[in-house]
Amino acid sequence: MSPSGDRLCAAPLHVLTPAPATSYSFYRCCGKRLFDVVLAGTAGLCLLPVIGITWLFVRFKLGSPAIFQQPRAGLHGGVFTLFKFRSMKEAVDQHGHPLPDEQRLTSFGQKLRSLSLDELPQLWNIVRGDMSLIGPRPLLVRYLPRYSPQQARRHEVRPGITGWAQVNGRNSIEWDEKFKLDVWYVDHCSLMLDLRILFATFASVFLRRGISSDSHVTMPEFMGTATNAAAEHTAVDANGHTH
Repeated sequence: MSPSGDRLCAAPLHVLTPAPATSYSFYRCCGKRLFDVVLAGTAGLCLLPVIGITWLFVRFKLGSPAIFQQPRAGLHGGVFTLFKFRSMKEAVDQHGHPLPDEQRLTSFGQKLRSLSLDELPQLWNIVRGDMSLIGPRPLLVRYLPRYSPQQARRHEVRPGITGWAQVNGRNSIEWDEKFKLDVWYVDHCSLMLDLRILFATFASVFLRRGISSDSHVTMPEFMGTATNAAAEHTAVDANGHTH
């Protein structure tokens, strides 16, 4: 499935999106970090009551710890600790192996995810400089050697709480398509595009669009791709839509 006319952000962006960004643009080098610190800091303070109440509910529903921590790959492939509210219960099979995500995700956890409340602790990741508000989602460290050179370009910017792929499908699109959208964002990063994604994220959460696919509650593990380089370069058009 590709982000086409029926998607939230499928409207042409040629008016809002400038030419591909360069690594020397002021916004990319300095402005984006300032944008992140101001918005994440302000949001963190304003949402402290929500964060506190969510923490209490997670502790009551799922037990301790309420905060899930996991190493993730960040800027230039560096490793950092990502923080999230727990949404899954601890459950194992007879051999001691964790049950599939579908069996561990609780109805309470699904509600947290649908409202993106599980992501609130990542505001601290942003303040620390691990992440950005807008950018490719931070994925597992073990995926790093599985990327093609083109896909690995998603690490040229800080990972984000939300991003171009998230407002164009989130978990309902396949890995290859998601990575093409991530790389398109890297090449077109700008203040106008970040604002567009931020507002689209609020609308996406409100409308509950693209939260997950019909077949699984989380993305299946990325095992690598055989896509050739030429296809990767031509798979996303000038408006950031795959085809």
